[in-house]
Amino acid sequence: MKILITGGAGYIGSTVTDLLIEQGHTAVVYDNLSHGRRELTPAGVEFVEGELSDRAKIEKVFNLARDAHQPFDAVLHFAALIEAGESMQKPELYFRNNTASTLALLEAMLACGPKRLVFSSTAAVYGEPETVPILEDARLAPTNAYGHSKLLVEQMLTWLHRIHGFAYASLRYFNVAGAAETAEGIVRGESHEPETHLIPLLLDVALGRRACIRIYGDDYPTPDGTCIRDYIHVADLADAHLRALDALLAGRGQQAPLVYNLGNGKGFSVREVVESARRVTGHAIPAEVQPRRPGDPAVLVASSEKAMRELGWKPRYTELDGILRTAWTWHQRRYRA
Repeated sequence: MKILITGGAGYIGSTVTDLLIEQGHTAVVYDNLSHGRRELTPAGVEFVEGELSDRAKIEKVFNLARDAHQPFDAVLHFAALIEAGESMQKPELYFRNNTASTLALLEAMLACGPKRLVFSSTAAVYGEPETVPILEDARLAPTNAYGHSKLLVEQMLTWLHRIHGFAYASLRYFNVAGAAETAEGIVRGESHEPETHLIPLLLDVALGRRACIRIYGDDYPTPDGTCIRDYIHVADLADAHLRALDALLAGRGQQAPLVYNLGNGKGFSVREVVESARRVTGHAIPAEVQPRRPGDPAVLVASSEKAMRELGWKPRYTELDGILRTAWTWHQRRYRA
């Protein structure tokens, strides 16, 4: 297969690109490097720097491949802003970047590219769930602009499927963590600038790069008062993307869109993640409680039974300590080098 990967220079996109190459496929990475890093693109993979909103440039990428008799088979779409907290301060940024820019990509695909897409969606489309674990047919009512920007893309895709026969898989995943292991060792870990995600922040404290970890809210309706989230290892997530891609290329998704939750099915509170980080790193990791952040649901835990049943997918990393251990190994290599 030949696949275009938008946002392929980021944490998740580069991990999926690695796996594609390992399985003998060809990939082209398209990224504006606003959050990705050029060096994360695997050796030998073609890289195109560009904005997702630049429809003409994306069409040029599609047309050059077609003219060389090597057309793309599908697109894996990771390019997006992902900070729920920031989206509640700058919602317009998220609707412009995540929703409007994705429309430019979809228009380019309809005009001259493949009509197959694996979309990186989010559990944030559910908002405050009515039941836990969350099923794919649960009510969609985002509580933050980030989740709404992704839901609007899903709604656009529904209409493109209905009217143009556009085949897609929407993967709603939860908190991604850990570092991916390849034949060369652990080479892909989570790092953002600025960093806002809980696990890398915890590991920064363990390394002495930060003084303490901040817990946003300890008065939620959960056993210990802190938010509960479902953590999925990035390698398991990459495997699910390729399985969804295979399903699209096999003709599934023509009759009905493919929509899957991806998580390990277990929920861990913020305090439980902090305790896991203390065990794995052997550091005390001081914590201080801060007020709640707007738009944070109390509990988000997936039911991934549909993905397991239909895609044959099964997460290998189901224990929090195991996920954190891979992240800690990579984190030490990166910041102690």
